[in-house]
Amino acid sequence: MAHRGEDLYEQHAKRVYRYLFSLCGEADLAEELTQETFCQALRGLDSFRGDCTPQVWLCAIAKRLWYKELERRRRFAPLPEDAPAPDSPVRETEERERRLALYRAMQRLDADTREVMHLRLSGDFSFREIGEILGRSEVWARVRFYRGKEELARNMGGEHHGGQ
Repeated sequence: MAHRGEDLYEQHAKRVYRYLFSLCGEADLAEELTQETFCQALRGLDSFRGDCTPQVWLCAIAKRLWYKELERRRRFAPLPEDAPAPDSPVRETEERERRLALYRAMQRLDADTREVMHLRLSGDFSFREIGEILGRSEVWARVRFYRGKEELARNMGGEHHGGQ
């Protein structure tokens, strides 16, 4: 059983980490949630029926953990830090405003589209893999991504016309 768990980790840890990083954007948190994902997976390894690939199963566990983390943050965390940047205040402020505009635009997307966008852009997953992770088809993932890009461009309010 130990070898089976080690193999599972060796084969899928990087993908699970990238998936989690695509959701949270924080390396330390993604690492922590990856470790917890595999702890839960090893505890439930005997109950894995093989209805899906191990990667899809692991990403489903990871997604559940991320949602728990989001809920914990909503209950306990204050708004993002408002401390001024020490280096270049103007540049830092402009960058922060761009990121905030993007995050706000992303939040206006429906949950499925937002997740497809995260997986594709940050997680570097193929559309086939995204479809598997989310229990949908490759075509569905492609269409969601395309529509998400179009909606993001509209939600950004013309700030980035002509850009990617």
